[in-house]
Amino acid sequence: MPDPALDVQRCEIVLRVNGDERRIAIDTRATLLDVLREQLALTGAKKGCDHGQCGACTVLLGGRRVNSCLALAVAHQGAEVVTIEGLADGDDLHPLQEAFLQHDAFQCGYCTPGQICSAVGMLEEARRAGDVLDGDEIRERMSGNLCRCGAYVNIVDAIADAAPAAS
Repeated sequence: MPDPALDVQRCEIVLRVNGDERRIAIDTRATLLDVLREQLALTGAKKGCDHGQCGACTVLLGGRRVNSCLALAVAHQGAEVVTIEGLADGDDLHPLQEAFLQHDAFQCGYCTPGQICSAVGMLEEARRAGDVLDGDEIRERMSGNLCRCGAYVNIVDAIADAAPAAS
């Protein structure tokens, strides 16, 4: 009797990743994170907890921040995905990338791509709602992104500094 665990279902999907259309054959059980990292070689989004609790895998999906470790790739046929690799415009860094550098808002850097992608999405959410963000509000809205090094003060300062330019 064949082992059902070895019966892998595959399909082809199209994703628009960092502005480029990508047609890829995937295992229907693959997460967006695994497809980005393993099939598209976009390793900026990190596999941290693999349970959606740390935010290291945060990317923008249709302009909204998502934990890519929880998103099945097959469910996002035709979606627009932006990873940390797609935020810069050539050699010109995104304002949040610049602010993270200026404020030394990272130590080991493992969480940094997820922090930055989450901040981009969060600032867009706040802009749409017309919300003004202070330090406490930034901390609350970024609470799904953990930094094991404890660079939170610098991360909040970087986001606050970049907010006008990033919106």
